[in-house]
Amino acid sequence: MSDYESYRRFGLQDYIDKNTEGDTHSNPDNTPSYEESVAPTRFEEDVRIVYDELMSILLAKHRDYGPKNISESPGGALNGLRVRIHDKTARINNLLDFRRKAEYESLEDSFRDLANYAIIALLVLRDRWDK
Repeated sequence: MSDYESYRRFGLQDYIDKNTEGDTHSNPDNTPSYEESVAPTRFEEDVRIVYDELMSILLAKHRDYGPKNISESPGGALNGLRVRIHDKTARINNLLDFRRKAEYESLEDSFRDLANYAIIALLVLRDRWDK
């Protein structure tokens, strides 16, 4: 869990700010990088907003659940994720196919969960998920 302790602040921008404060090694003369000198498109800003939301949710849920709900899943971490992804996809399909209104969790919440399960799966595959 130690790798995640430093990410207690919410959001991508907080993460970026925290990790670049006083950083003069990567840019000693403080000139803007290419990415900083080119104004982001509306799409890029929208993507950043979504990533910010996903990161905040994932980090908050990780604090609440801890790593073992994934790492100790029956059949292993990837099997546990596969079951969660299957259940979430079935729920989305049910809501969309039958034009049902979600009562407890919005369609957007379900897609956020799917995105975060994919991120968790990448961490598991890279052996970066806590055990």
